[in-house]
Amino acid sequence: MRHGKDHKKLGRTASHRKAMLSNMVASLIEHKQIRTTVAKAKEARRWADRMVTFGKRGTVAARREVYKFIPRRDIVKILFDELAPHFETRNGGYTRVIKLGRRQGDGAELAILEFVGFESVQLDKQQEALEQKEERKRRREEKEKAEQEEAAGQAQAAAE
Repeated sequence: MRHGKDHKKLGRTASHRKAMLSNMVASLIEHKQIRTTVAKAKEARRWADRMVTFGKRGTVAARREVYKFIPRRDIVKILFDELAPHFETRNGGYTRVIKLGRRQGDGAELAILEFVGFESVQLDKQQEALEQKEERKRRREEKEKAEQEEAAGQAQAAAE
């Protein structure tokens, strides 16, 4: 019987599991999206939703409860100042788990854990990365062209 078993152990000791989930939730709050295994995503979702609920309360006691689980002031500030107001009218279900398929190396099922309503944040990051990549490519091509022109100029000067 499964009475009283309310969480997955994830093959880790209690301290390792608590630290891992704390770090995962902190990363989720910071980046609005993380990629992990399905089991870890489902377990981290419980804690993330709980932290958002504390954030919506907005009290000093709630901040202290969150700080017990995520001891990083910058993350707690993001949670209370950005995420909590965003979810003010929503009653639960702040996160979503999107299954991605199996990982190449060990066949583990992968998933994306993300906050609902923050999909555009990830798209913006991808667009910015693409623009940076194109800018680097353009600069590299300009540099190569300048080097070729310089080499041609030196060869011409040497020929004269």
